[in-house]
Amino acid sequence: MRSAGLLLFVWLTSLILSVSCVDPEDLSLRGTVDLIVVDGSITNLAEPQLILLNRSKSDPLTGRFGTTPITRASVEVVIDSSQIISCHETVDGTYQLPNDFRGQVGHAYQLRFTLQNGTRYISSQQIMQPVPAIDKVSSRFNPRAISPPIGNFYTAGHELYIDFTDPVNERNFYRWDWKLWERQEWCKTCYQGIYSIFTVKADLTQQGDIGNIYYYTSTNTDLLEDCYYELTPPPYSKKNPLPEYLYDYNCRSQCWEIIYSHNTNVFDDQFSNGGHVLARKVANIPFYQQAACLAEIRQSSLTADAYRYFHLFQQQTQNTGGLADTPPTALIGNVLNAANHREGAVGYFTASAVSTSRYWLDRKDVSGRSLGNSDPANPSMLLGAELFFALNLRQPKPEPSPPYQPELYLISSPPRPPTAVCAPSNSKTPYRPEGWRD
Repeated sequence: MRSAGLLLFVWLTSLILSVSCVDPEDLSLRGTVDLIVVDGSITNLAEPQLILLNRSKSDPLTGRFGTTPITRASVEVVIDSSQIISCHETVDGTYQLPNDFRGQVGHAYQLRFTLQNGTRYISSQQIMQPVPAIDKVSSRFNPRAISPPIGNFYTAGHELYIDFTDPVNERNFYRWDWKLWERQEWCKTCYQGIYSIFTVKADLTQQGDIGNIYYYTSTNTDLLEDCYYELTPPPYSKKNPLPEYLYDYNCRSQCWEIIYSHNTNVFDDQFSNGGHVLARKVANIPFYQQAACLAEIRQSSLTADAYRYFHLFQQQTQNTGGLADTPPTALIGNVLNAANHREGAVGYFTASAVSTSRYWLDRKDVSGRSLGNSDPANPSMLLGAELFFALNLRQPKPEPSPPYQPELYLISSPPRPPTAVCAPSNSKTPYRPEGWRD
């Protein structure tokens, strides 16, 4: 899940380009910020193989930057210049290879996609390199582990280190990512609406000095299991415009939040070729809450070209930001317009063998307050509020219980407030992760 960091980098680049004296010809980009962003990697693991396509564009009048997923593209991966595997779009801008597809070491992979307007893009070939196993994982609490600070104020967390054996007489390049599972008690937030188990029927009526108003009735038949958003009644109405409000809903079943790293961490074995690599720092895990959590370290192989790209990306996104630093530029990767090689996409298509190791982080060595307990207005006493605040920097706001009424009152509804389902997604799972300890 590197896409969020990549898109943030493109946004920061657009800001810098608007205020700095950088020659546009040096950027290998078109005059305006209108970029294709590619984030995709083929791995040898039994996991979804995803290609993410987005368009990052600045408004020509306001200069405001926005990102939209690229939908209905024709996406395929070519194996060894002969076999073509088609991808299907799962959600907007996300394309997945068949469920049983796995990459293999030594084989060459190439990404090709065509946009709705007929523009074709093609990547360089990536030959999947082998990767050694992770021998050991260890951790150390550091009150200043997180940089830049979360919310501009919080820095405490755990540094995770690994040992591994680098192969002899080979030039190897590595990249590390991490994934974290935290126990979650809050599953849904509804803005200007409420969570409803069943579909809702809305009837517009006129009522005295209140004016036009909608009455909402639960059908109690067809399932919705999602937020139902309040409709704006036509004038005259005391609810036009709608008031600003939100409600948070507890999980109906066990649930885990899935959190991903966004920093780039790469390594060239030039000075450790064929030796034991000890205590290589590969992760900084924020001290979100007092409860223990499960971390997964991913050690990936890279080609030499992919390493050079991500090493430069790392330098530009994780430098000190001082006056002497070179302003970052949007880095064109290995995906180019098939008809015009001067036009490239930001991001890099890779093929990586991956070794993983899961580590139970018990957090028994911590000191000071967790991020979730750092609310200056004092922590909430609600179950699960600690992680909620850590992820949202606000306390949960449940829908009021009877006799109090929410902003949107639902007639004939089952008892309120309801709980929300923990729907499987990139950020949540109801399934107990392997390695979790109760």
